[in-house]
Amino acid sequence: MSILIGLVVTLGCVLGGFMAMGGKVSVLAQPWEFVIICGAALGTFLVANPMATVKDTGKACMEALKQKVPKQTEYLETLGVLHSLMRELRSKSRAEVEAHIDNPEESAIFQAFPTVMANKDLTNFICDYCRIIIIGNARPFEIEALMDEEIQTIRRDKLKPYQALQGVADGLPALGIVAAVLGVIKAMGALDQSPEILGALVGAALVGTFVGIFMSYAVVGPIATKIKIVREKNNRMYVIVKQTLLAYMNGSLPQVALEFGRKTISAYDRPSIDAVEENTMNTGGAAGAEKQAA
Repeated sequence: MSILIGLVVTLGCVLGGFMAMGGKVSVLAQPWEFVIICGAALGTFLVANPMATVKDTGKACMEALKQKVPKQTEYLETLGVLHSLMRELRSKSRAEVEAHIDNPEESAIFQAFPTVMANKDLTNFICDYCRIIIIGNARPFEIEALMDEEIQTIRRDKLKPYQALQGVADGLPALGIVAAVLGVIKAMGALDQSPEILGALVGAALVGTFVGIFMSYAVVGPIATKIKIVREKNNRMYVIVKQTLLAYMNGSLPQVALEFGRKTISAYDRPSIDAVEENTMNTGGAAGAEKQAA
């Protein structure tokens, strides 16, 4: 919603200021300039990016439009599932714990936390490292290095739409100049016409420059930045899992290990200690399983 509000304010101020200076909005209605610029931008975007990135860019734009970032519920459920798994690791046999991480879809623990279950990538990340903990011969610093590398890989993949759109934004001013040059070429062919006709042709050509710059700095660039912000916030979920499991591997009790994960959450979104304790007591471990059975 903030994207739409921002675009309305930007466009309203630009066009409103233009009209206040005595300009006529109808002069800006140059559809072929838009076709040249937007078509060239789309074409270069398709040339520069594989189809997987193109599809992910569409998905990322929808995420940015809907402000799809983790809410306090997602943070609490992620900490809750980690708490339940750490309790299982401390008190149950290897076979019993493996039943949860080998098939999370049928696990009572994961079923008690539906938002975590809905995030397949995060669920797989949690299960993979719990499986390594069960094996028992990996040292914490080795696991930390592996987690850092995987989180960086995930981050690079998730930010490809941002980089792709930012590349388009960087090229739009130049594409606007291309459209303007073509308009000037057209105007040069009408030098024998009256000044009114020639002036209209030159004005139409300059619209291309305006559109290219406006699309770059007021539309595509801000949307790319919004995608980066949303994706970065979602990637923080992996850091929460990393810090929590590493604290557990270094000997912390499950409830203490949760504090290591909770502290990695932004202060604006971080749930309180009391909220985490209440959530883990109400839905963690055996309580979650009993709740599912009921």
